[in-house]
Amino acid sequence: MAASSRAGTTAGILPKPKLTLGQIFTMSFGFLGIQFGFALQNGNTSRILRSFGADVDQLPMFWIVAPLVGMIVQPLIGHYSDRTWTRLGRRKPYFLTGAILSSLALIFLPNSGGTASVVPALWIGAGMVMVLDASFNVAMEPFRALVADNLPDSQSTVGFSIQTFLIGLGAVGGSELPKFLSNHGFSKEAGPDGVADNIKYAFYIGAVVFMAAILITVFFSKEYAPKEYKQYHGQNEEADKAGVSEIWKDFAKMPKTMKQLGLVQFFTWFAFFSMWVFTTDAVATHVYGLSGDYSKSVAYNDAGNEVSSAFGMYNLVAMFYALCLPILAKLIGRKSTHALSLIAGGVGLISIYFIKDPAMLKYSMVGVGLAWASVLAMPYVILSGSIPAGKLGIYMGIFNFFITLPQIINGLFGGWIVKHIYGSQPIYAVVLAGFFMICAAVCCLFVYDAGDMRKSRKAVLHTDGLTSTPVLS
Repeated sequence: MAASSRAGTTAGILPKPKLTLGQIFTMSFGFLGIQFGFALQNGNTSRILRSFGADVDQLPMFWIVAPLVGMIVQPLIGHYSDRTWTRLGRRKPYFLTGAILSSLALIFLPNSGGTASVVPALWIGAGMVMVLDASFNVAMEPFRALVADNLPDSQSTVGFSIQTFLIGLGAVGGSELPKFLSNHGFSKEAGPDGVADNIKYAFYIGAVVFMAAILITVFFSKEYAPKEYKQYHGQNEEADKAGVSEIWKDFAKMPKTMKQLGLVQFFTWFAFFSMWVFTTDAVATHVYGLSGDYSKSVAYNDAGNEVSSAFGMYNLVAMFYALCLPILAKLIGRKSTHALSLIAGGVGLISIYFIKDPAMLKYSMVGVGLAWASVLAMPYVILSGSIPAGKLGIYMGIFNFFITLPQIINGLFGGWIVKHIYGSQPIYAVVLAGFFMICAAVCCLFVYDAGDMRKSRKAVLHTDGLTSTPVLS
């Protein structure tokens, strides 16, 4: 992930000009398109791959592409976008390229079944998932950097609020779209290539929304030319000279707080990965009572629509709860805020086991939404108070490993556990995810938070940490 480092700056740096609300809105508008695409991917990838012939226990191995790609692509794109300047700008060429590739992948993914006579649809579909993840990362990484480049500190809170709103709006729209289309004339029955029309057209619309949102940012926002950029940011010579060996040295000197948060992140992201991968099949088998080869049935599509729609609920809750986090953290402290939010998420996931009516799934997702909002903010807020001056960018990049590693481990072993320990009943993977989230909450209480330990007690939420949050990849 990208974060603006202040190392190497001088007293002669000029303050960045304030932006109008319209400028902040258009600069951040691309977040809506990116999250729209992410929501379609998170809510529907499993059922698309299942329709192409993947078994439930194979799904984690296909989903493992996301954290692997993110681990590789994010640092590279962040590195090169820092050192690029074209007629189009510094960051814009990257997220415009990412938008084009993402839109094409959104169109081709649900149509992978058309290649079955030449190449197995499952492998083409898995390849499209990889392209989609890589493209999302190409678009997202420089997008975060663009916001950090342009937004003055005095407007961080306003900028974060607008970003939160647009991210939530895009996520809710992408999550609700497949069910909306199925209720308005688009078929829920699997076609000859295995994918129903409501899913296909949702992805087509997602491609258009993704591209349009990015273009609004490209055409209506500005970037500072290199000379202006140095006036507002200074020349970060330390970052320019840093190499791989320096990163390994920083990794060895990892702050105590980061190590403790690493365990919190492990349980948290292992849980979310299980939720995204297994919830559709868990609901299909445990709530709808499906068995046998149900992956191309209308009932399975109904289950997938309900899950995608429920994911929209957790994003909607997160959108508003994120704005309450500063107040709650001031009242009970940052660690307690994060721990309570994670407990709510754990209870929400465990409650799915007791659901009999699919409509009740949205209520389970309320707790998940509280956890999701906190996960995207509080670990970075807690971490920011423990990072040495001038090391924010490096350590935020290292911290990303605590997001990707648990997902990779889950991808390698999660399917085997479902097949051989849970008897191919994915509902137990979702229940385990709930317990893991509660474990994360317990671990969080033992984290050393330098910000909360200060006598002033005034350091609540550092918005620099909030605006550097990840969108799952």
